[in-house]
Amino acid sequence: MSTLPRLATCAAAALLSLAASAQTSIRISYLEEARAAANPLANIEPRPADLGRAGAELGLADNNTTGKFLQQRFELKRIDVPLGASGADMLARLDKQGAGLVVLNVSAAAIDRLLQQPAAKRYLFFNAGAPDDRLRQSQCRANLLHTLPGRAMQADALAQYLATRRWNKWFLVTGPRPEDKLYAAAIRRAAKRFGGRIVLDKGWNYGHDARRTAQGEVPVFTQGGDYDVLIVADESGDFGDYLSYRTWLPRPVAGTQGLVADGWHAAAEQWGAVQLQNRFHTHSGRGMQAVDYAAWAAVRSVGEAASRTGSGDATRLAAYIRGPDFQLAGFKGRTLSYRPWNGELRQPMMVAQPRALVSLSPQDGFLHPRTDLDTLGFDAPEVSCQGK
Repeated sequence: MSTLPRLATCAAAALLSLAASAQTSIRISYLEEARAAANPLANIEPRPADLGRAGAELGLADNNTTGKFLQQRFELKRIDVPLGASGADMLARLDKQGAGLVVLNVSAAAIDRLLQQPAAKRYLFFNAGAPDDRLRQSQCRANLLHTLPGRAMQADALAQYLATRRWNKWFLVTGPRPEDKLYAAAIRRAAKRFGGRIVLDKGWNYGHDARRTAQGEVPVFTQGGDYDVLIVADESGDFGDYLSYRTWLPRPVAGTQGLVADGWHAAAEQWGAVQLQNRFHTHSGRGMQAVDYAAWAAVRSVGEAASRTGSGDATRLAAYIRGPDFQLAGFKGRTLSYRPWNGELRQPMMVAQPRALVSLSPQDGFLHPRTDLDTLGFDAPEVSCQGK
């Protein structure tokens, strides 16, 4: 090889080395808890094995698409922990990864165990898997943000839509599980806020398996008075899917089945959402669900902060994300930001039936002195912890 080609090769290698050394590396941990085995009755769409994680991976790809122009490289470190893992064990695994920004797809109980560790204060956590309202209302923490909407946001979004339809008389049916009672409590709160009247309130007491007996049980169970809509609280899907078209009166079903309100729906297409849906489907081979979107929004929050600050320092990124200048484009027609009083992501909520988007909350006419997005979920005066 002549001298000139050798010099050119060496120069190119030096430039590549210089570019690599100038690149800022930003690490994000993704902590996922094993879930208890579940056997949903309507097994048409079982829980995906990569629920949440697929959204985080897409968020990472989106971050790196932008980051390559800004000399930023994002890494996602996956950490799997068993069901019931101790806070000390989870923290030790995070310490080993060395990332100061953490996406959590774990239960509320696991969040409690983890954040009770004094050393957890040096991390910024994004809750993408637990909808429990106590984490947003009475037990919020300064280093815990919520990209997954809480049950209060879900119930408020649904209640606003029902109010616009003037379906004000509600029949509430609550399942036996603790999470069903939490969702029902959010529905009762939403009724008081938006003019709903719970005219019938029953607990489902026919057992979990309604497949063989629903035709006879549901008409009898739903007798007792007139109402506009039946609202079901059945987060595990034990019986709620078998209420539609079997009620004594011909009434719509909403809540955890039927017409639902959540942070994302696979039928969303407006505001560029179809692009996100297509990229997600290419990545994972399925439709994007609310937990996937929450994990995507968490990872993208880090990417947005890094591009705006030009920094890879976790402390500086955390401060910017929680600050007044942060905004995230979320394919919902509005920019998203975090509420300073409890860390919950302000975001429009999708009101949808199983195969189509019906509406978007907040609905027109529901006003707030700051932003109508704060008509969903807990407003500052309702929060006792104020992010402490």
